[in-house]
Amino acid sequence: MKVSLKRIDAELPLPMYESEGAVGFDFVAREETVISGKSLGLIPGNVVIEVPVGYMLVVAARSSAPKKKGLLTPHGIGIIDHDYCGPEDEIKIQVYNFRDESVAIARGEKVAQGVFVRIDKFEFEEVQEMHRESRGGFGSTGGYDQQMNR
Repeated sequence: MKVSLKRIDAELPLPMYESEGAVGFDFVAREETVISGKSLGLIPGNVVIEVPVGYMLVVAARSSAPKKKGLLTPHGIGIIDHDYCGPEDEIKIQVYNFRDESVAIARGEKVAQGVFVRIDKFEFEEVQEMHRESRGGFGSTGGYDQQMNR
């Protein structure tokens, strides 16, 4: 499937899948960006992407970002809707620097990865009662406490 995109800085590479088995493609920083310690920042991703109808684009941190740069995606992932593709809708990667010192991201540095995900839309039907048994709330399937007590 072909996807239309607009590069902001044509000197930087197009997004690409780095290996045959890669699920995500890399975004690179359009300009040098400094993220102060213990703060949020936005890194310009250099592209506007026309996500196909019926899909969303998930933007996630690279797995090496926390260890190498001290950066996390504060909300876990970013979701790019298929109608976010106007001329000024450059994808920006929101990050949180959990270190005390500032972190510099170089122009052209890989900063995140994108994955296209097929989506469906559903109709909501309001009901007065749910017909399944309650599971018991947040963390109800067990987990860390049960494993630690063994």
